[in-house]
Amino acid sequence: MRYFEKISFERFKKDVTDDIKLYEEYQLPKRSTKCSAGYDFSSLIDFTLNPGETIKIPTGVKVNMESDEVLFLIVRSSMGFKYNIRMCNQVGVIDKDYYNNPDNEGHMWICLKNEGDKLYEVKKFDKICQGIFIKYLTIDNEEEINKVRCGGIGSTTKEVDHE
Repeated sequence: MRYFEKISFERFKKDVTDDIKLYEEYQLPKRSTKCSAGYDFSSLIDFTLNPGETIKIPTGVKVNMESDEVLFLIVRSSMGFKYNIRMCNQVGVIDKDYYNNPDNEGHMWICLKNEGDKLYEVKKFDKICQGIFIKYLTIDNEEEINKVRCGGIGSTTKEVDHE
């Protein structure tokens, strides 16, 4: 089963704010048109990004998906094309086992950089990136992998054996 859900309010208070109204108001990612591939993620905050600046933005969202799927987080085409706004990691790769990890519940963040020459302004609930689900393949003769994720961002270098 594939779905988005809000992080817990406890996690939201740690990562974003203790504003219960904002927690209840924000929406999960959704597609804008019938044939859209991407699910639009919206900003939880107002911000202005000066040329050369970087900002890390909480989404308040986690995702569950099938074990042979990945979610790619990609900057919206218009942001890159019109304003030269980039995601710092170019493409966010969200693996199945990032969901509900012990470090951050699987809370996804977006890190944007303004590589343009003008201010870039975002208002709360403006769209800031898109998520696209992809099925992936593995090699047939792969050795069995028993390691599991034990944390959040960057934790596949800290996995532990699980038999």
